[in-house]
Amino acid sequence: LKGVSTHGLSWFPEYVNQKAFHSIKKDWNANVVRLALYTSEYNGYCTGDAKNRKALERRIDQGVQYAKKAGLYVIIDWHILSDGNPRTYEKQAVRFFKKMASRYQNHTNVIYEICNEPNGGTSWSTIKTYAKKVVKAIRSRDKNGVILIGTPNWSQDVDAAAASPLKGYKNVMYTLHFYAGTHGADLRKKAESALEKGLPLFVSEFGISDASGNG
Repeated sequence: LKGVSTHGLSWFPEYVNQKAFHSIKKDWNANVVRLALYTSEYNGYCTGDAKNRKALERRIDQGVQYAKKAGLYVIIDWHILSDGNPRTYEKQAVRFFKKMASRYQNHTNVIYEICNEPNGGTSWSTIKTYAKKVVKAIRSRDKNGVILIGTPNWSQDVDAAAASPLKGYKNVMYTLHFYAGTHGADLRKKAESALEKGLPLFVSEFGISDASGNG
């Protein structure tokens, strides 16, 4: 798969539209779009009010339907960033993904990304504890949809996940983020090591800029 991500759905909702998604498919020759649902920032899903949450869920639903019509896969991205630790809003995540899995269990184009970039020193054991609960919630509704799990240090430490991956579930992958302006051989070696151990990787963010988005 290759494609692009939206920015925060609260901040730039205008790009979630049918014309844009058709353009992603036709003009850019992409086959996946990622819907970035920020959790903790301004008007985040977990920090805004109930009206805001409903609006964001409608936007996700629109995005899924637009992607389906355009012939795109779509990633529903629980975009933690300033919260750092996915367990900060664990209960909300379990409820959210159970709802999403109930709604889209028959949509074969939907991929669930359950924690964008764990950071701030959050360990793999903490992420794994969170992932077990959220994956279980998704699998209670959707038995086969692909699930992406973030890794420590802004989705860089895939070697930690490779040493102790989740067991008992299929169609689970682990995310790596790579920005060529910042990252280099060390991170590629981590990826190679994880792959050699059989860890399925999904690069859910990449670019030629710095990791900050600048440059």
